[in-house]
Amino acid sequence: MININKGFKVNAGEGRFGKHLKMKGVTLNVLDLKVSSKDTDGALAVFEQNGFTPKGGPPLHIHLNQDEMFYIVEGEYKFQVGDDIHYMKQGDTIFLPHKIPHAFIQLTETGKVIVTYQPAGKMEEFFKVTDSWTSPPTKEDIIKVFEDHEMKVVGPPLTTD
Repeated sequence: MININKGFKVNAGEGRFGKHLKMKGVTLNVLDLKVSSKDTDGALAVFEQNGFTPKGGPPLHIHLNQDEMFYIVEGEYKFQVGDDIHYMKQGDTIFLPHKIPHAFIQLTETGKVIVTYQPAGKMEEFFKVTDSWTSPPTKEDIIKVFEDHEMKVVGPPLTTD
């Protein structure tokens, strides 16, 4: 059992529970859970996402309950939040409110971001499902996994244009 009243350390290059999660099918990114919903009684989840998908990113989607925040550690990204487009670089932060359509695309060969979800919701489970895929998912599979985890796909992925 996790003690939510005790601090902890997660080493560089490691996940909270010793597992890397690969977001197969949507991107080829690797996520390391740094702070679990189990650590915060569901209030927060924090991931380090290593981007290995140049010109890749998720479809335009909304989170029904989670606000999301990205801090760009390295690389460059293009984000859409509602109707606004933002170009992001190292050191930039972007806030994505729940129920607002958003997406991003990685513009550089590699990248790294810190992603925070508040409340944590079902995001850890979402990444566990995408990590478990053994063959490329269909568009319908992607829509379903989003819906199963309190998100809704509302448009295609971004392009670099």
